[in-house]
Amino acid sequence: MITEKLQNAINEQITAEMWSSNLYLAMSFYMEKEGFCGMAAWLKKQSSEENEHACSMASYIIKRGGKAKLDKIDVVPNDFGTPLEVFEQVYEHERRVSKMIDMLVDIAAAEKDNATQDFLWGFVREQVEEESSAMTIVDMIKKASPTGIFYIDSKLGKRS
Repeated sequence: MITEKLQNAINEQITAEMWSSNLYLAMSFYMEKEGFCGMAAWLKKQSSEENEHACSMASYIIKRGGKAKLDKIDVVPNDFGTPLEVFEQVYEHERRVSKMIDMLVDIAAAEKDNATQDFLWGFVREQVEEESSAMTIVDMIKKASPTGIFYIDSKLGKRS
């Protein structure tokens, strides 16, 4: 049985994951409008992953006898700047999400809930990859020439 405190914290994270999904979808729309269809596809895939995270967390709460809830999701921005600015925002956002997941692990430890800690460690490991991927893209864009950005766009569009 999951504690109410932990259930509430994970439910807050579910809402945050859905906000992240909407953020990346808005970024995808923006990049497509700007003519960067590969980056748009990458961001759309990222949006889908955030949605999957929320659903995974909801299923986990239910398996532990709790009630999964989705709260109001705040509006996301719709204008993001250059491709570099977009992916710098992605990187900073992933860093914030990492801190949020770390706080969940801390709550699970304080609640002496080993099962939830184990579940959350998968997200901790994934966040390492998310931050690394975003930083790699930022670094590639910084090094790209004005025409090289289209090579990066093409490469990002091949994300599976």
